[in-house]
Amino acid sequence: MSAKFSFNLTSEDRRRADLPRKILIAQHDGETVAHVTLRLLAFLIFWRPRLQVETNLHQDDIPFVPDLAQFDYQLRLALWVECGDCTVAKLDKLAVKCHDAEIWVVKRSPAEMERLRLAMKKAELRENRYSLLALDAEMFEEVCGLVQQRNEVTLFACEFDPPRLQFDFNGLWFEAEFKVLRF
Repeated sequence: MSAKFSFNLTSEDRRRADLPRKILIAQHDGETVAHVTLRLLAFLIFWRPRLQVETNLHQDDIPFVPDLAQFDYQLRLALWVECGDCTVAKLDKLAVKCHDAEIWVVKRSPAEMERLRLAMKKAELRENRYSLLALDAEMFEEVCGLVQQRNEVTLFACEFDPPRLQFDFNGLWFEAEFKVLRF
């Protein structure tokens, strides 16, 4: 592990009032700060009770570690979130191995999301099985440039209809739309 980043979280969004006060996100060898930032923003967007960052699934038949995961009350995987680079082969395996879970892929820009969509179509992955989310590229790059070892984040709004995200990150205000695509 090359670094750990802490994020003190507060929420002014009544639907996400139960955000944890703090999360730690590891930057592993070979990962960039962009991957850490994607995990953070995905955590804010997909927040729900029992959401975990990079949790060990303890399942021999699934050789992957999700960026974010959530289990239901019967300890079945309910949500799997991949952030950044993800191969089409991995997505295909996830659809088989995690057949009951929602599978989301979070990309830093609409252009990256479109490249993944085309690759998924070319590989003939099952349709209506995946959801793709693309952040606003300019907003994402600016947030990446502000990430420090210790960070302060206040969430004001996160909605899927219409898709938008409002938050304060280390004293700067961000408001941006994101795109959602079902594949």
